[in-house]
Amino acid sequence: MDKITIEKIRSEFPILNEKIYDKPLIYFDNGATTQKPQCVLDRIIYGYEHLNANIHRGVHFLSQRATEAHENARKTVGDFLGTDKREEIIFTRGTTEAINLVAFSFGEAFCNEGDEIVVSVMEHHSNIVPWQMLCERKKMTLRVIPMNEKGELDMDIYKSLLNERTRIVSVTHVSNVLGTINPVKQIIEIAHAQNIPVLIDGAQAVPHIAVDVKELDVDFYVFSGHKIYAPTGIGALYGKEKWLNAIPPYQGGGEMIATVRFEKTTYNELPFKFEAGTPDYIGSTALAEAVRYVQEIGIENIAAYEHELTVYATKRIQEIENVRIIGQADEKSAVVSFLVGEIHPYDIGMLLDRLGIAVRTGHHCAQPLIDSIGIPGTVRASFSLYNTKEEIDVFIEALKRVVMMLS
Repeated sequence: MDKITIEKIRSEFPILNEKIYDKPLIYFDNGATTQKPQCVLDRIIYGYEHLNANIHRGVHFLSQRATEAHENARKTVGDFLGTDKREEIIFTRGTTEAINLVAFSFGEAFCNEGDEIVVSVMEHHSNIVPWQMLCERKKMTLRVIPMNEKGELDMDIYKSLLNERTRIVSVTHVSNVLGTINPVKQIIEIAHAQNIPVLIDGAQAVPHIAVDVKELDVDFYVFSGHKIYAPTGIGALYGKEKWLNAIPPYQGGGEMIATVRFEKTTYNELPFKFEAGTPDYIGSTALAEAVRYVQEIGIENIAAYEHELTVYATKRIQEIENVRIIGQADEKSAVVSFLVGEIHPYDIGMLLDRLGIAVRTGHHCAQPLIDSIGIPGTVRASFSLYNTKEEIDVFIEALKRVVMMLS
């Protein structure tokens, strides 16, 4: 993307005009959450001003209009992920709830004492703890795929972990710490050869690279709206229809029922079977607006530009004496995690903040990964389509200054 395009994109994000300690905001914490373009903010306001009525089963005009917007949003998200089946898209509060849904419901239907779940060493806590809870509840075992020094999964060991007791594989598409883009299509093919379903955590992938769930042949795919320029509290689970029909509801209440009697309740059809209570129809329509925004720019254009930023930032960070970049996979997304000598990541992050630069420090909700490397945490700079090389240059000069102060 050329400079004029980037300047136009930046003008569409109001928060980029903020000053932090009288310094222009440089926001490099996109792996945690992205900022919101004006069109998404406008869509939220429009929703409350023009179609705020509880959806489904309402006979009045506002309810019908809100229902139509919500279900159109479901189609938009489905098209974006590559499915033409509306019923395969379940709206959730985000990646965490989507994984918990699958872990609970799939676990109830298909898991028993002595069975096994396979995850990887680089998982976010959201893709570890729900499976641990299932293992504790059902007396199962959690198996972990290790990685090499570059931050790439050991595929030979992965193959060896699968057996007749493996019930599901659940791995991240892109590591939020290392930036590693995992070979998920290969992971899925290997599992499917033994009739093992696969869940892919796409929280860090969907904003940065093209995802086609049909081409991947993935069984479950999850992501959060707030990572892709939408509001917090909204996300989606894609599930193959056969699996969603085969597993029980995650929560009970309104919307997910067909009939309720004190003797017995019957459940609604997909996708409503998994959407108990009043859905976030304002959030879903804002998510759809964010998806359209990304589609208008082009996910391939975004991926190419962010790759350019990541390569540039990686090269410039290496100018810092005693810097250590954590995660150097051949296939990598828009993340650079690093340490400088013996300086604690928190101290670097705090001083960078005083210079107007937002980065993330710590274990990034991936403590097992950080522990496996034997470090206290990292400083993580994560990039998005509205960041620039000029911002990276300011960041590097600030980092040099901070390192000199702390050395």
